[in-house]
Amino acid sequence: MRAIRLERKSMFKEVRDYVLITIAMLSYCIGWTVFLLPNNITTGGVSGISSIVYWGLGIPVEYTYFGINAVLMIFALRLLGMKFCIKTIYGVVVLTLSLSAFRIFTADLHLLQDQPFMASVIGAVFTGCGVGLGLSANGSTGGTDIIAAIINKYRDISLGKVILICDVIIVTSSYIVLKDWEKVIYGYVVLFITAYCIDQVVNSMRRSVQFFIISDKYDEIGHRINENPHRGCTVINAQGFYSGHDVKMLFVLAKRRESGTIFRLIDEIDPKAFVSQSAVIGVYGEGFDRYKVKRSK
Repeated sequence: MRAIRLERKSMFKEVRDYVLITIAMLSYCIGWTVFLLPNNITTGGVSGISSIVYWGLGIPVEYTYFGINAVLMIFALRLLGMKFCIKTIYGVVVLTLSLSAFRIFTADLHLLQDQPFMASVIGAVFTGCGVGLGLSANGSTGGTDIIAAIINKYRDISLGKVILICDVIIVTSSYIVLKDWEKVIYGYVVLFITAYCIDQVVNSMRRSVQFFIISDKYDEIGHRINENPHRGCTVINAQGFYSGHDVKMLFVLAKRRESGTIFRLIDEIDPKAFVSQSAVIGVYGEGFDRYKVKRSK
């Protein structure tokens, strides 16, 4: 029975990831094709390269975007593994198809034509949230996201900062085609806002919390937490300073999104339980993030 529950939970997680990736790619597509591309404001990564090629040679952005990502995926398969690449390939395909559809349906739409700064801000929010949501679901939009994911896999470096460093060169090179430093500056604005949104979304999706639970029914609460949300518990022997009574305290680490489930089951079993919840900076190990340290040779 437990194996069946775990299998269902794993299947639900996979479906949730693909739904989130789809939403992420649509968000990115809106920011790029509706706000940035029509206003000649470039962004970073393969999207920025595709925009520059489009402005310079007239080649539709979806062709350049898909072609470059196809080459990058060949190298990524070996370093990031098939699971990450399958979801990234799915994200690239969804975004490529969305680009074609949006360029047709929004051909006559030119929002914020006289307000390039607002177009930069709104476009960056859409693209940044799209990239962050995709990375949180173990996928990406491809391009420099793949490079950032490789570095973040082995080093504790912010995803947004890695992408920012890679993209500054691409945005600066847009001057070759646009011949307008003002547009380049707007591109820098897009990069900074995008990086900020990526970090905020990724950190909020991966944030963890810790619980200290004191209850006479600690055994039943611990078993329920083991079953759903399938988290481990540590029993700590403690003593009440005022009462002098020996008590059992549960120590639990979980994802922030699982907090509601834990609170509900505690309320069902022992509404009078004493519970302390606090946020933690990082949790590493089985079921959480991997250690990101430089290994000695």
